[in-house]
Amino acid sequence: MIMLSRRAALAAPASFLLSQIARGQLAWPNRAVCVVVPFPPGQTTDIMARLLAEQLAKRLGEPLVIDNRGGGASIPGMEAIARAAPDGYTLGMASSGPLAINPAVMGQLPYDVARDFVPVCLIFTTPLVAVAHPGLDIPDLATLVTRAKAAPGAIDYASGGPGSSLHLAAEAFAQAAGIRLTHIPYRGSAPAMADLIAGNVKLMFDSLAAALPHIRGGRVRALGVTSPTRMPQAPEVPTVAEAANLPGFEAFGWAGLIAPAGTPAPIVARLSEETLALVRSPAITARIEELGGAAAPLPPEAFTRFIQDEVRKWRAVAQAGNVRID
Repeated sequence: MIMLSRRAALAAPASFLLSQIARGQLAWPNRAVCVVVPFPPGQTTDIMARLLAEQLAKRLGEPLVIDNRGGGASIPGMEAIARAAPDGYTLGMASSGPLAINPAVMGQLPYDVARDFVPVCLIFTTPLVAVAHPGLDIPDLATLVTRAKAAPGAIDYASGGPGSSLHLAAEAFAQAAGIRLTHIPYRGSAPAMADLIAGNVKLMFDSLAAALPHIRGGRVRALGVTSPTRMPQAPEVPTVAEAANLPGFEAFGWAGLIAPAGTPAPIVARLSEETLALVRSPAITARIEELGGAAAPLPPEAFTRFIQDEVRKWRAVAQAGNVRID
């Protein structure tokens, strides 16, 4: 059996690895696989990565070890994936933030989404939800749009930080509705939600998973979800598209499995096949719904096009709203 060191794997052309796999001389995997998650433990992407790692290990016959590289707008974690040997032993579980939002709002990145990664499988999407303080005399998004048009900038909204998915979702909504809202950035969505509940801000977009307990507890009022259709976790909440009469409006977070560019096609194909089977299984689908998301299995080619579309969409929103982080 041929064993490649990390240094040799970095130097070996992908064609060599492909030929060895095709001849059955390079068994993969024959040791543990590292899955880099560019977020701290406990976030939705990390939770899903751990669940998939446990199940994929059973299918691949080797353990998958989670390596959390949080902080720095996910950049250190993404660099670790991009610079890893393309031998199938380092993968990444990345989300819309580092793969689509960062390229849209940051002028300089130490990684290139199209050049440095190969998409393996989209796993899930997670919609956002527009929520308001119960004391705000705005029962629905149609009323919000009417009020905002009458008094541009008078209604403020919180976000988890400038250039975050929450910020850009609200900006995309305002652009689509033809209104101007005042942005109040926070250091994370949790303090933003705390101030919304306290009544210090009037509105925000948050992930459905994070906002759902507050919606059910009556601490905030749900105005609309950003998914194309209503979510089974909150079927009473209309979509933003229907509530604000904005046909086609959608904005959601998502996450999927990626690998360093140059990872041999047979390895990517097997990873995709095994992951797609898991994501389509009732147990994983149910778990994703419990986390406030929706299963969205896409194979490599479709996932690649999906990422390209997301980068274009958020870049257009950022440019129209003059949102830049440098």
